[in-house]
Amino acid sequence: MYTSILVPIDLAEESSWIKALPTAEAMARTFKAEVHVICVVPDFGKSIVGGFFPNDYEGQALKSTGEVLKSFIVQHVAEDIEVKGHIAHGTIYEEINKAADKLNCDLIVLSSHRPELKDYLLGPNAARVVRHARQSVLVVRD
Repeated sequence: MYTSILVPIDLAEESSWIKALPTAEAMARTFKAEVHVICVVPDFGKSIVGGFFPNDYEGQALKSTGEVLKSFIVQHVAEDIEVKGHIAHGTIYEEINKAADKLNCDLIVLSSHRPELKDYLLGPNAARVVRHARQSVLVVRD
């Protein structure tokens, strides 16, 4: 049923993967699918915030995130799972959906926290992924 599963994670937030990753692994075993773990480094762009960071901050952040992701995969993904790590840079929900399309994923498994008032006004990334994804999306509540 599924051949390629995307699991977006935040390396700094255990709740983003503690339930979603084992769920994706179980589905990968069931369907003999490959797993793609993606971490998105937010884009500060030319905003006023970006001016406070040193030159090439984003480049260094991407490189560092890639190294941490490799270590994460070794530590947390079961050896029997075919897995590839990916780093993206930009708006979180947009990059998740772009990666799912580019990698020909047919399922996105992601975590979502219980919405707070601010989430109803702005919309959390999980909700935006669900609304805009072409793939099936499984939201695992933490």
